[in-house]
Amino acid sequence: MLRLQSPLPERYTTATADELAQMIGAAKAELGSRLFVLGHHYQRDDVMRWADARGDSFGLSRMAAEVTEAEFIVFCGVHFMAESADVLTGAHQQVLLPDLNAGCSMADMADIEQVEDAWDELAQVTDVSRIIPITYMNSSAALKAFVGRHGGAVCTSSNARAVLTWALEAGRGDMVLFFPDQHLGRNTGYELGYGADDMKVWNPRLALGGLSDFEVKASTLLLWKGHCSVHQRFRPEHVTAFRAEHPDGIVMVHPECAHDVVEMADLVGSTDNLIRGVAAAPSGSVIGVATEIHLVKRLDDETPDKTVVCLDPLICPCSTMSRIDPPHLAWILEGLVSGEVRNRIQVDGDVAAWARVALERMLAIT
Repeated sequence: MLRLQSPLPERYTTATADELAQMIGAAKAELGSRLFVLGHHYQRDDVMRWADARGDSFGLSRMAAEVTEAEFIVFCGVHFMAESADVLTGAHQQVLLPDLNAGCSMADMADIEQVEDAWDELAQVTDVSRIIPITYMNSSAALKAFVGRHGGAVCTSSNARAVLTWALEAGRGDMVLFFPDQHLGRNTGYELGYGADDMKVWNPRLALGGLSDFEVKASTLLLWKGHCSVHQRFRPEHVTAFRAEHPDGIVMVHPECAHDVVEMADLVGSTDNLIRGVAAAPSGSVIGVATEIHLVKRLDDETPDKTVVCLDPLICPCSTMSRIDPPHLAWILEGLVSGEVRNRIQVDGDVAAWARVALERMLAIT
């Protein structure tokens, strides 16, 4: 999805690391409690050092809503995260994203037009009142609003099991349309005891998702054909190579990884669960982690009694998250000091209201 970020003035693009640090530090000091900077776990270290709070996307959004004295929320993350923060924060707060081009390839794999088309197609072959739409947190506010309107909920990687269990409770629904990440949906489905025949992939580029009428009607979980570009890179051979080198090593993977990787892991969990897993591992452990490299490196740096390595030897970062850098952060903060709000993320009122419904359902479930 194209988002137009204007080029930065030369003052920021030619500044040294020390000069940028001075700009950012001075602006933060000037703004004081009016400013709250959020840093997602996958953020680069030279940006994370300026974060007032760090965490996953939903956790950070809730923190922002609780810091009511802050007028400006600068989200060092990606676009859907800033949208969620805008949905949850108060009317007196403004959410800013340092680089508008910091998107999420997974979130962009399902847009509102595609999902509405899929819903209309499903209505032609089955009773959509029996379908519960569930969207992963890694999705646009428009998709969160869609599931809110249609009786569904949002889920995170840590509560997907609880949300899918809720959706398929007796009397609520017979089928779930899960988007945009097929891997989280599949891994959760297997965890709940469903088999491959109960889960079908919905390809939005094909008529009826590339499925027959019978396949649709026989499915319990329709999984959108989407994925995380980082987590999909991890393969079983990475786990095999790690275990060959470290026979006593511990393998921890994110549930956005493919199921054949998840099956080989010692621990499967959300970003926060992986962090807790590393913290709980015995001193001296060698831990292979299948997630974004900035977090893996930070875990290794912050647990000097353990060795934490990325399972992918090519070490692929989240390229869109990496768009948030010190020059963009300095530009955003100095704009606020001068009275200019740059790159504000503002969700339409009706969309925000229905997205909040979907988020509140999730909270009620979990």
